[in-house]
Amino acid sequence: MNLLLDFLPIVLFFGAYKMYGVYVATGVLMAATAVQMAYIYFKVGRLETMQKVTLGMILIFGSLTIGLHDDRFIKWKPTFLYACMAIGLAIALWIYKKNFLHLLLGKQLSLPTSVWMNLNVAWIFYCIFMSAVNGFVAAFYSTDDWVNFKLWGYIFPLVFLAAQAVYISRHIAKSDE
Repeated sequence: MNLLLDFLPIVLFFGAYKMYGVYVATGVLMAATAVQMAYIYFKVGRLETMQKVTLGMILIFGSLTIGLHDDRFIKWKPTFLYACMAIGLAIALWIYKKNFLHLLLGKQLSLPTSVWMNLNVAWIFYCIFMSAVNGFVAAFYSTDDWVNFKLWGYIFPLVFLAAQAVYISRHIAKSDE
């Protein structure tokens, strides 16, 4: 159910884009994300920081896209979001010596400190990669190509998360023994 909820706004965006174009699709994305976050808030009682940031960026970049009638804003939103995530994780880790992944997920997963460090660094590089790839597609391809990339480009996070699951599973088994 949660996986469906996570992908629902992008699926609705894709469908609206194919039927009505980027500006209607952007409005649909904004509304679907707001409803999604409201549902999560009422179900869980709070939103995670990343959920708040994502909602804020979708609303800001979406409003700019619709208000200025310029699709570049919505196309560059993922690049900006991933870059901010990479910078935030890197600054927290290397300047403030805080591992946000461990702080966020440490209660759900018992992993050695070195594994948490590797995961944090992996997330930093993953976010840099995703920011660069989206930026490249947004800059050098048409809006149609970018929308298709947004839908089919979900292979990148799925592969990344699967690789993380395999990596984590090796260490969960060791820490449980």
